[in-house]
Amino acid sequence: MAELLIHTDRIIGNIEKLNTLMKKHGAEWTLISKVLSGHKDTLHRILAHPSIKEVHSVGDSRLSSLEVIKSLRPDIVTMYIKPVPQNLVPSIVQLADISLISSMRTLELMNDAAARSGVTHRVIVMIELGELREGIVRENIVDFYSRAFAMENIDVIGLGTNLGCMYGIEPTYDKMIQLSLYRQILEQMFDRALPIISGGSSITLPLLGSKRLPPTMNHYRIGEAVFLGSSPLNNKRFRNLATDIFEYKANILELEEKETTPDGIISDAAIGHVAETNGEGKKGGTHWRAIVDFGLLDVDVDEVAPKDTHVRFAGTTSDLTVFELGDNRDEKGNARYHVGDTIRFIPSYMGAARLMNSKFIYKTVRGRVYDLPPV
Repeated sequence: MAELLIHTDRIIGNIEKLNTLMKKHGAEWTLISKVLSGHKDTLHRILAHPSIKEVHSVGDSRLSSLEVIKSLRPDIVTMYIKPVPQNLVPSIVQLADISLISSMRTLELMNDAAARSGVTHRVIVMIELGELREGIVRENIVDFYSRAFAMENIDVIGLGTNLGCMYGIEPTYDKMIQLSLYRQILEQMFDRALPIISGGSSITLPLLGSKRLPPTMNHYRIGEAVFLGSSPLNNKRFRNLATDIFEYKANILELEEKETTPDGIISDAAIGHVAETNGEGKKGGTHWRAIVDFGLLDVDVDEVAPKDTHVRFAGTTSDLTVFELGDNRDEKGNARYHVGDTIRFIPSYMGAARLMNSKFIYKTVRGRVYDLPPV
């Protein structure tokens, strides 16, 4: 079985560095754990570390993951980070302390569910700023807040936006300052404090502390920078964060020297996909081809990069992938790979998320195990 290595000590190191950075700029942040798909062993090692106390909250987009988090650390503030499904409202009120909201009908149901549970549920109202994902449009903002402030079991604690996740809209100064202006207007109109402006994410981190980001931005929802050490704004390492959190190993099941092009009539029956040819695949040519033990059901091959530059993608199906190894020889003429060896990969953020979500990939967690605090 292919194996994903997870280095939790490096994750914790990144959390500590981000805690220091946020404290320096007077901001708070939510650790977005959705890449882990609720993996209990990994979450245990992270949530038991003292550094988690300096994190504002832990957010996820899956209820099952929030359930794991609450089972490990009932005291930790949790956040549900995508629009709330109406059929899950009662469960979300129980498992999430904070929700990101953009639907009035859903908010009304959450108010009712919170009343039945005898709790006050905190919400951040999401504003549309150009990404065309979740968020209410500007002409509805005042009415939305007016109705939300009137709900007895809802505590509106701020406003936020989501940029960079779907279309890649950059978090420019102009867009971020809009959130600050909306807060000023709403606080003056309703004489209510909105302490949180949540417009930051991993894509915003490189702008922190610069004149390209208004100082009023005081809350960040961060996942990729914690788990990959990089920012999607430029796909580069962010400051001194660790980038080698995940490593993926696939086992070579077969290794044979074969033709570079298929032989026969190619039909529409293929269920996988193959690499584009560039003229090298002339009839009669051969390459060593390695079959490894993962496929489309586990991860998109474009989301895992071979560490060895001699390894090139050839094709993939539901549960097997083929890589070309050229002549499979090193500088001394010895074979680079044999059957039973592993090919190593560095997964992207989406690659790591899909591998964590696959039940067919073995997960090995490396790092110190800390004792959870008593309940």
